Amino acid sequence: MSNTSQNASLSRQLYIMTWPMLFGVLSLMTFQLADSAFIGQLGRDPLAALGFTLPMQQLIIGLQVGLGIATTAIISRTLGVGDELRAFRLGGLVIAVGSALVFVLCVSLWLLQSPIMTALGAEDTLLPLVRSYWVPWLFSAWIGAFLYFGYSICRSHGDTKLPGYMMVATSLANIALDPLYIFVFDWGLPGAAWATVTSFGIGCLFIYPKLLKRGWARFDLRELALGRALKQLNNIMAPAMVSQLMPPTSAMLATAMVAGYGSAAVAAWGLGTRLEFFSIVVVLALTMSMPPMIGRMLGAGDIEQIRKLVRLAVRFVVVWQLAIGLIWLTASGLVAELFTSDREVQDILGGYLLRVPLSYSGLGVCMLMVSICNALGLAMRALLVSTLRLFLCFLPLLWLGSQFNGIYGLMSGALVGNLFAGIMAYSSYRTGMKQLRTDERVSDKA
Repeated sequence: MSNTSQNASLSRQLYIMTWPMLFGVLSLMTFQLADSAFIGQLGRDPLAALGFTLPMQQLIIGLQVGLGIATTAIISRTLGVGDELRAFRLGGLVIAVGSALVFVLCVSLWLLQSPIMTALGAEDTLLPLVRSYWVPWLFSAWIGAFLYFGYSICRSHGDTKLPGYMMVATSLANIALDPLYIFVFDWGLPGAAWATVTSFGIGCLFIYPKLLKRGWARFDLRELALGRALKQLNNIMAPAMVSQLMPPTSAMLATAMVAGYGSAAVAAWGLGTRLEFFSIVVVLALTMSMPPMIGRMLGAGDIEQIRKLVRLAVRFVVVWQLAIGLIWLTASGLVAELFTSDREVQDILGGYLLRVPLSYSGLGVCMLMVSICNALGLAMRALLVSTLRLFLCFLPLLWLGSQFNGIYGLMSGALVGNLFAGIMAYSSYRTGMKQLRTDERVSDKA
């Protein structure tokens, strides 16, 4: 009865922490799709200019997410130990360091825009359009990172509702402002960036007064052991940043393989990838909600409770993602016809939906284990899991499958690779937990 009530309590805590993040992530995806749709109405050149910003955007997001992961892990663990004052000062340090790092990166990208565009193969005719867009876009990237650091501090204190609500509110504001700035004010492509600046700016004006009022961010940093604190942040942030940059690298390599089978294959693969983002949205929400819970438990030395929470989450992810995969399998023909009128693309997308979604349970477990390992302070293990997933399980099996059965064999390789990745990631997590238990026993004896 005691175990049952504990599991019910953990389930409730996990649900309360996760559902705001679920709606927040969904809203962010929706506003990004809406942004692309509005810009697409301006013509091919503005859409191409937007496309050339994506690699740079992934670089900025990698930096801010890496620091966000470190923030959640360190502050929640410090709160678990009971040192609230240090946690508040760490919040101020994150805001100061994160804002400065992203600002330096944005300025560097602005100064190097011409060499970057040339390296990416941009046509000379696009450069004036890119220049007009990059100032507001880089400003929106900086203010977006500034807002994200506020979200990370909230999550580390166990508040997922405020960032979840703000993600929804800023996304809706962005969607509403896009047509006004782009078409009504006739600002064109830069208008899309200014809409993001406005909506994220409103978010900052709302969330930072809340942080300061609650005392979750203090800037008396001289009272903080800066060297130790910066080393703590870097030990988690650096591997997490590298881990964040691996999926886009892998995606480019996978697309290069698919491109060998023609434009229809690339179109179908791209559509399948977009559907994948929506299929794993619950997992993405869990990767944001679980780390603060785990950090507090780790700070309190409650390793057994962490084990129960992770086991509960893994079971849910496996069942949920398997159900999603079966839905895509059942509706594959209908979905393919809904998304494209091209018969060849329909056939390939149908083949994708018959195979790849069945592996989302493995992919979900792998993503969850990376997040959990970071929360446990096992940042290098998290990086190892990300590396092995992409370069041992996923990409080699894509290639191997393609040798047997072309594009459909490649998709079968993705199915097997994701399932192997899930098993490998869970095994790596369990090894890490054994090490944590051993270290805890040694410290208890000492």
